[in-house]
Amino acid sequence: MVGLGRMGSGMTRRLEANGQEVATYDPNVASTAKTLAALKKQLEPPRHVWMMVPAGEITEQTFQRLVKLLDPGDTIIDGGNSFFRDSQRRYKEARKQKIGFVDVGVSGGVWGFEVGFCLMAGGDKAPIKRLRPVLEALAPDDGYAHVGTSGAGHFVKMVHNGIEYGLMQAYAEGFEIMEHSEFDLDMEEIAGIWRYGSVVRSWLLELLHAAFEQHGSKLDDIAPFVEDSGEGRWTINEAINENVPAPVISASLYARFASRREIDFSAKVAAALRNQFGGHAIKAVKHAKAGTDPR
Repeated sequence: MVGLGRMGSGMTRRLEANGQEVATYDPNVASTAKTLAALKKQLEPPRHVWMMVPAGEITEQTFQRLVKLLDPGDTIIDGGNSFFRDSQRRYKEARKQKIGFVDVGVSGGVWGFEVGFCLMAGGDKAPIKRLRPVLEALAPDDGYAHVGTSGAGHFVKMVHNGIEYGLMQAYAEGFEIMEHSEFDLDMEEIAGIWRYGSVVRSWLLELLHAAFEQHGSKLDDIAPFVEDSGEGRWTINEAINENVPAPVISASLYARFASRREIDFSAKVAAALRNQFGGHAIKAVKHAKAGTDPR
């Protein structure tokens, strides 16, 4: 396992809890290996090296180092939120060196260690078949699938996250309407009762209730600023390329943009949800000092 952040550390612990022996490398935390070369020596061929690092330049650098370091028959797995076109390119580059490449969309956030990670694998059948004990250890029952050829895993995860944008925004807007109503409503209580019997009950709603418990019904200590990590943009771009209308996902992305300029309760709800399921940082409210103009 290369990368022991929020996701990589939880996945490593879940694998070890299920009887897997895992060699690790992360330059920022304690690992079994101090370098990628040392990590290679700790693994018996055929080696399987799972990258769990941020999408973008870090993933590219790590991949390029591994593809030069590993031997024919080894496999590189990218479990980050990489763009699926990049995964297709990396698959072709790895094949030239007779190294396997598997892209795995991973969902589960900080709760994955406890409840399991949903896994969407793309690539050739042979390396994914060899990875089956690992995938089964990481996922809950019926929680993983080989969804298609190279790039399919990250493509499906991209759409998954686009849907997540829309779901979160629907909750956020609903609670915004209630927040501005004439009634004195207890948001924590409402989120709580909706968890039972309601047609809108979901894990996201359970996490929202937990956020209200932690931060209060007004979410006073959360700034209304919602980041996006790219998947929503990619999903919309693919919808445009395929001539598929995606108004809900598009509107939810634009709402995140608006949250960085406007103060509203829906942005607080969305920020709280991202923190609950993914451990994403929230921006704390900066209170004005006495005697200053709060504007």
